[in-house]
Order: sequence, then C-alpha cells, then structure tokens
Amino acid sequence: MAETDAAALALAKPAPRVPRSTAQRISAIRRWTPVLWSIRIERPADYLFQPGHYARLGLPVDTPEAAVWRPYSIVSATTDSELEFLLVLIPGGAFTSQLAALREGDTVLLEQAVFGFFLDSQLAPGDTLWMLATGTGLGPYVSLLRTPGALDRYARVVLVHSARHADELAYRDEIEAPAAVSHGRLSYVPIVTREAGVSALTGRIPQLISDGALQAHVGRTLEPADSRIMVCGNPEFTTEMRALLAERGFTPCRRNSPGSMLFEKYW
Repeated sequence: MAETDAAALALAKPAPRVPRSTAQRISAIRRWTPVLWSIRIERPADYLFQPGHYARLGLPVDTPEAAVWRPYSIVSATTDSELEFLLVLIPGGAFTSQLAALREGDTVLLEQAVFGFFLDSQLAPGDTLWMLATGTGLGPYVSLLRTPGALDRYARVVLVHSARHADELAYRDEIEAPAAVSHGRLSYVPIVTREAGVSALTGRIPQLISDGALQAHVGRTLEPADSRIMVCGNPEFTTEMRALLAERGFTPCRRNSPGSMLFEKYW
C-alpha cells in the first residue's frame, strides 16, 4: 500500500469516542474497611436515574480524552442531591488504586449518561421480592430501599447480603433500622462466610437456597409463582444462581417480556 493511501485510511478511521462528562467534587467518604469505602459526589442538576442504574466514573480528571472509565451502581435515592457509590479496592487494580487515593474535595469524572436494565420494573408482578447480593453488589438495593415508594408493589421484601467478614456488611445499621419496624415486610439477612458465630446463617447463598436453610430462616418459600428475584454480585455467584433458579422454573427478563429473575450484567 502506498504511503499516501495508508495516511488516507488513518485519517478516515473514526476517533475514539470521548464520553460526555463533568468533573464532580467528592463531598464525603465513608471507610467501611481499609479496602471497602463509599464516596458521595456532587450531582448535576439534570442527572436522572432509577434505582438499579449504574454510572461510569472516569480518571484522570485533567485529561478526559485519555480517561479510563469503570461502571459503579448508584447507591443514592433518586431524590438525593448527591450521588453515592460503594467501592472496593481490587488487588493490583490501577483504577481502584487511584480512587482509593482520592480525598474529600478531589474530583472524579462522571459520564452524563446512565446505564443498565437492573430495574425491578423489568420483573413480572409478584408477592415477594428477593434481593440477593455479594460484596458491593449490595449497592442497587440500598438505592431501592432509600427511594420512597420504590418497593411499594411488593407485599414483602427480603434482602440477603453475603460478605466474607462482618465489617464488610456495608450499610448494615441503615438496613436493620427499617427492617426492625416493618412488621415483617422487610427482612434483612446478613451472611458472613469467613467468620464463625457472627451471623445467623453461614455459607454461600446458592447452597443455602439449595438446602432450604435460607427459606426456613426467612419463613418464606422461593417459588416462581409468587417470588421475584434480583441477583447482583461476582460473576461466579451470578452464574451459579442463574443455573439454580432456572432449574427451579424461574424465567429471565427479556425485552418486552417480564420474567421472574433479574441479573446485573455489567460486572
């Protein structure tokens, strides 16, 4: 190929898309553990989302065209004046290492769009909503609990959060308080897998469902007729849950076809 032809092709190649974004100041940081923390950032006035949507944060701030972007579920209520995210430090991860070094007053890039279909409205009507999470997969459920009226269509809500250690059960106090006065409408089941004697149940969520221990603890059956299930967590967990629930007759949500099980897919 002639040099002039190669140059013409290079000019014709579309430039990489630079996301439309704004630099937003970190207003607060809450440290749950040395590697698990939440941040709150300023929310643009025109930034709209539903519980279950995720945002994309970018770094470095000073060169948006070269920024690296990562998806994070929004933890805030839709009515909140700020945006909150639950973050975990990935061993050897350059992006999360930069995030962990930021302090209040620093800025991050926020893409203007919102993303995802992990919305409970994708589910067919049902009596009981089961929200299952490992680690930072808890985030979308906190947004649902914080948003007034978001869960009104369910007679009962069960939130199950699995973590390795008790101090990784982020937002535990915030969830336990309304559960205690809900007269059984909201059940919160914290599960710790690597410490004995600190949670009523110990073990992996799929196994606890398979042997019936989780259902017995909550006092509810897990059946496609009246149960709706949201699953958010690490890929191994979601893959195992998808197979387990499919065997029990649960159906996935598809475009224009509500189902009985819904999975977050951005991980």
